Amino acid sequence: MIGYLLQTVVFQLLFLIVYELLLKKETFFQWNRFYLCLTPLLALIFPFIKIPALQTIIPQNFAVVLPEIILGPTSVTAQNNLATKAFETSVFEIILLSGIILSTVLFFWKLNKIFQLKRKGKTEILEGTTLVRLPDSTDAFSFGNLIFIGEKLEQNARKHIINHELVHIKQKHYVDLIYFELLRIVFWFNPLIYLFQNRVATLHEYIADSRAVAATDKKTYYQNLLTEVFKTQHISFINTFFNHSLIKKRIVMLQKSKSKKTQLAKFLMLVPLLAGIILYTSCSQDVASESSHENSITQKIEELKIALENNSGGISLQEHEELVKLARQTALKGYDQNNALNLFESGELDVLPFAVIDQAPIYPGCENLSTNEERKQCMSENLNTLIIENFNSKVAKGLGLNGRVKLSVQFKIDEQGNVVDILSRAPIAALEEEARRVVGLIPQMQPGKQDGKAVAVSYALPIVFEVNE
Repeated sequence: MIGYLLQTVVFQLLFLIVYELLLKKETFFQWNRFYLCLTPLLALIFPFIKIPALQTIIPQNFAVVLPEIILGPTSVTAQNNLATKAFETSVFEIILLSGIILSTVLFFWKLNKIFQLKRKGKTEILEGTTLVRLPDSTDAFSFGNLIFIGEKLEQNARKHIINHELVHIKQKHYVDLIYFELLRIVFWFNPLIYLFQNRVATLHEYIADSRAVAATDKKTYYQNLLTEVFKTQHISFINTFFNHSLIKKRIVMLQKSKSKKTQLAKFLMLVPLLAGIILYTSCSQDVASESSHENSITQKIEELKIALENNSGGISLQEHEELVKLARQTALKGYDQNNALNLFESGELDVLPFAVIDQAPIYPGCENLSTNEERKQCMSENLNTLIIENFNSKVAKGLGLNGRVKLSVQFKIDEQGNVVDILSRAPIAALEEEARRVVGLIPQMQPGKQDGKAVAVSYALPIVFEVNE
């Protein structure tokens, strides 16, 4: 979840920077309105976009993650970690949900405030629009199909204000503001949503000014903006005529010459930006999936471990087959082969991801099996037997280790089917040496093949056992 949210914030920031640097000062108001409404939504969607052609490039060598081999009984040590992770997740979810609830309450409070003003005012129909006259008020704003206007405003000013607010209503500017208000409810913690909404509200005023000024002269329109004394209702999703912070900007924009059509080419800057974002999301890990499920998957794994360790009667053959199948289908973070070897040797990587190849290496005795999955399962079962029968866990005795011990081993089945490049990592050197010795006992296999050619395939093999001093 956190990874996904960070990505959306970064993408929204990039879109906002483009607007501020290239588009903000142009008079393509409708284009800018469309841009500001669309890009925050795109930022929410892009992390889910994956283009297969960009997502996976199969390297010359292939890495396969083997199921974990457990030597002897294992202790139940995951329960405290599980509780801690569950607590951290629940706190984050509680904070997120609390913010959404508070934002929702605030939204309905604002709506209620508008409806209260309507009940207090005098209503009349004007050009299919409901005009609400507010007694003892100088407010002027619109929402939905309603125009609120204070009776203390001068008669001449009211005419210009109503023309201005009618533009907001006809162009349905309130839809944009409600849209951003809903985004603010869900993403209440994201300051960029507020900035987008502010920019859109400013554009609405530019659009309404440009249309309303056509019905009068600019000088009179400026006077109406500058000479009125007013108090505006502070509600984020209304189109208010009087806004101190916007008056100067509106006057400047009214005086600005229309942008040349050639300036529309600035929107082409979106092309490389969108291409870069799609390339990033396609080539990176599935951040949305990984971030949203990382904690839950870890939690479920720990729950499964606890369930298996507490199941003194063992598991059924069918359950064993399902677990093996699941382990074979699981891919971890992707690295190319050379980088993976370096990371593994340096201790930064425990196990390696895999790429699917046409034909996996074949362990002796598994030749008669017809499918890759059957050969992989056969190889896994034979390796499991080989390691359990030959690994000398007694080498860890007297070395200060206690509890669950995990070893990580990597090896390669080369183009001739030989086991080469054996690497191991363990808490002590003696265990690393023992792991390399046992893996070196693996017999020669039939090499893996891709497009009919023999290829080297790298394997990562985790080994777990318990030391009780």
